Amino acid sequence: MNNRMRRIAITLAVSTLTLSLASCGVLDSDTEGASAEPTKGDDITVGLLLPEKANQRYEQFDHPIIKKTVDELTKGKGRVEYANADGDADEQKQQLQQMIDDKVDVVLLDAVDAKDIADGVQKAKDADIPVIAYDRLAQGPIDAYISFDSQQVGEVQGRALAEALDGGRAEKIVMMNGALTDPNAAQFKKAALAELSDKVTIAKQYDTKDWKPSNARANMMAAISSIGAENIDGVYSANDGMAGGIVSALKAAGVTDLPPITGQDAELEAVQRIVSGEQYMSVYKPYPEEAETAAELAVARAHGWDIEFDALTRDKVDSPTTKDIPAHLVLVSPLTKDNIQDTVIDDGIYKVSDICTAKYEAACEEIGLKK
Repeated sequence: MNNRMRRIAITLAVSTLTLSLASCGVLDSDTEGASAEPTKGDDITVGLLLPEKANQRYEQFDHPIIKKTVDELTKGKGRVEYANADGDADEQKQQLQQMIDDKVDVVLLDAVDAKDIADGVQKAKDADIPVIAYDRLAQGPIDAYISFDSQQVGEVQGRALAEALDGGRAEKIVMMNGALTDPNAAQFKKAALAELSDKVTIAKQYDTKDWKPSNARANMMAAISSIGAENIDGVYSANDGMAGGIVSALKAAGVTDLPPITGQDAELEAVQRIVSGEQYMSVYKPYPEEAETAAELAVARAHGWDIEFDALTRDKVDSPTTKDIPAHLVLVSPLTKDNIQDTVIDDGIYKVSDICTAKYEAACEEIGLKK
């Protein structure tokens, strides 16, 4: 049973339970504090705030999947009000305020700056608009959190790089972490360090402003200048976009035999780099499950379906401002040459023809990927 069908089964089960309780008089619309009917109809508005465009996934996967799922769950009557801040925290605060002014029914928020957005989250709370933190754990009184298991992401990355090197502490690596404003980046870094710190020597380490590939490239050029390209045995890159900047820097420095480089997000260009050997691995995060679950949570919260909402948020997380936040954490897996077919292709993220363009056709054939 796939993840979507599993969640549908849960929803059907709890819906059946709700109907049974109602028929027994346990749920009575005349009873104070209880209602057998949703608090809103299907004509709801879900506000969706995404943080950036540098990472291809938000425009390619998250937004369209959430929009499609909301449409399906509301029989075509619901709508998604969408805005992307393009890495600008002030712009996102204005976008959130606009959604509060527009009186959307619920907000899915992927924060540019998790701390800076807290006042806006409080304003939404004051306006009785639930906010569900999506992909990044925002501060403030959020109602729930849906994301991938960030600790597992860092563990997978760090372990993969350590295994690729397997040469002891004499080997030097560069760590290219994500943005300081993203709480996920801190979790990736902490978990990766736990896997790497006693196995390799971390020669240089950077926190990359705004996750931008151009900033990662500049950091990598500085590392090459300091360490020497020939002395860099591996690179921890927190995501695929930055891995692209790192590869560019190494090539500009004349490196032809690239060291193992990690990534995250399974972007198409990263998958092609993995096929060709320019990038060692990425972390595959099943975006359809995350985005579909986010839409289900948003619709359940807007409707007042507490049983369904609780069934989808079995985990608990803490932010610096809020404890025991109901959460749904999606598991991830490493993506290497060996499992491209079993992950991004079988899950419908890409077709073989998307990956194996003319430039990569021969490399694809070598690992058994054929159109």
